[in-house]
Amino acid sequence: MTSPARTDGLTRAAAKRAQDPRRWTWRAALVGALLSVPLHGHAWWSKDFKQRTRITLNTSAVGVETKEALSAVTIPVRLHSGNFDFLQAKPDGSDLRAIAGDDKTPLKFSIERYDSTNELAIVWVQVPVVAPGTDKNTLYLYAGNEKAASESTAGVFDSATSAAFHFAEKDGTAADHLGSIKATAPVALQSAGQIGQAARVDGTAIEWPANERLRVAAGAPFTLGLWVKPEPAEGPLLSWGPVSMVLQAGRVQARVAATSLVGGELPVGAWAHVALAVTPARATLYVNGVQAAQADLAGGVPAIDAALRVGGGLRAVIDELQVASVARSADWISFARASQGADAKLIASVTQSVDAEDSSGNGGYIAVLVNNLTIDAKFVIAILGAMFAVATWVMVAKALLISRVERGNRDFLKRFREGTQDLMKKDLGKLEGARTLPRSSLFRLYSAGIVELRKRNVESSNTPLSGASIDAIKAAVDADMVRETHRLNAQMVLLTIAISGGPFLGLLGTVVGVMITFAAIAAAGDVNVNAIAPGIAAALLATVAGLAVAIPSLFGYNYLASRIKNISSEMQIFVDEFATRVAERYGAR
Repeated sequence: MTSPARTDGLTRAAAKRAQDPRRWTWRAALVGALLSVPLHGHAWWSKDFKQRTRITLNTSAVGVETKEALSAVTIPVRLHSGNFDFLQAKPDGSDLRAIAGDDKTPLKFSIERYDSTNELAIVWVQVPVVAPGTDKNTLYLYAGNEKAASESTAGVFDSATSAAFHFAEKDGTAADHLGSIKATAPVALQSAGQIGQAARVDGTAIEWPANERLRVAAGAPFTLGLWVKPEPAEGPLLSWGPVSMVLQAGRVQARVAATSLVGGELPVGAWAHVALAVTPARATLYVNGVQAAQADLAGGVPAIDAALRVGGGLRAVIDELQVASVARSADWISFARASQGADAKLIASVTQSVDAEDSSGNGGYIAVLVNNLTIDAKFVIAILGAMFAVATWVMVAKALLISRVERGNRDFLKRFREGTQDLMKKDLGKLEGARTLPRSSLFRLYSAGIVELRKRNVESSNTPLSGASIDAIKAAVDADMVRETHRLNAQMVLLTIAISGGPFLGLLGTVVGVMITFAAIAAAGDVNVNAIAPGIAAALLATVAGLAVAIPSLFGYNYLASRIKNISSEMQIFVDEFATRVAERYGAR
């Protein structure tokens, strides 16, 4: 039972809350914000793996707007020095693991290429579900476990994929993803393809014999898709029994039995994705993920039991030929084109260490830049760091010195001018004993003048000074003024070196870094934005460092130079004033 006193206390507390609702509103908001913070941000699938690459599929960035989520899609992930540390992984990539975004579920994957020397790799990963129009599709590639055995599998594509030809074999066999369908003759290969290695056709067709998995029953759907980079020539692109594709006048002409489709522009010397999806009633031609032509099939889908040929009279480079036993949707084909393209709009990736925080949060981009710095860029940035430290020390020390000199000069001038009337009648040197002002440059000039007067015994001899003697005294004080000016300007040259040399050193580091990046890409033969961007961005960090040294040094130099100029002007005025007073007091009349 609740006591009356406690009941009264609760009633008063409730009344107080009712009188001040804002107080409880912000507390509730704070609690809600704390509860909304994710508690799994630093999850790690297995601590035995030293690193992982976080991969995000941003379907909204490429306009892949589907009504339903895509399931069991297979995407190529390009690994390079910007998103993967090859030094921590095994030399053959056998310790790679693909994990879903929940950081728990293993995914099927297959390694098409793994080159630890040039730090480039291509890994095909089957993604269970891809949500449309979002940037929340995430998966991980783990590596860095010396005890791990290879789990790369050939069956990485969905069951509807009849054959997928990567043209990744070194012997030119041009086998499918399962290794059972091979070309009848070796294929000419080149290293720089759309995804990895590619096949070149120069008038001779690449042929795969009829196969059970390449057979299509009458009325059954199917899909053909491939990447092509045509050269200035026309001719057959693909033939498969009653199905064919021909390049003519820069356009694709597809035929399914008696039905013809024409559409889509294929620029010469540029990669383009061409796909043909056939249902029992309709055929649709896609070029670069966009519908180019569509036509109804008058006689339905004919049976296909023939060899599959690519090229034959056409000069072009071919990559990633895929055959499916279903009619892929427009969204599927658009996503396939976006995921396999080299424009890096769909797939974003970044490396993470088991001991580091999530690189997608604070500091992620800086970590990518630092990790991709070349040796020459690190050396240049180290020099710039030393220059910045020296410039900062000079600016701070010089600012303190100038402030002390200015305060001392103000104090000295006040005392000097207050005693002017007495000095006209008595000893000018009496001011010297009034107060010692060692920080004042004017006081040091005054002391130098007094020393010159004492050398001439002007007080004891009562002999007026000649004009030549006064000029000599002024010359001596002028000499000390020059020394004081040199003292104030000492080490200012270090700031001018930082101002002029910093940007040029940074530019040197950037140019060399860009050269090394392009040389590595050329040697590897894999030209894509994902491979180039980290190296270029890291190289530009050297220029940023150079500007970071030069800009503060420029501002500091101009500020200090103006204050030194003011002190120099004060010294010049004082020397003239001192010479005038000496001439009035001790000069000949």
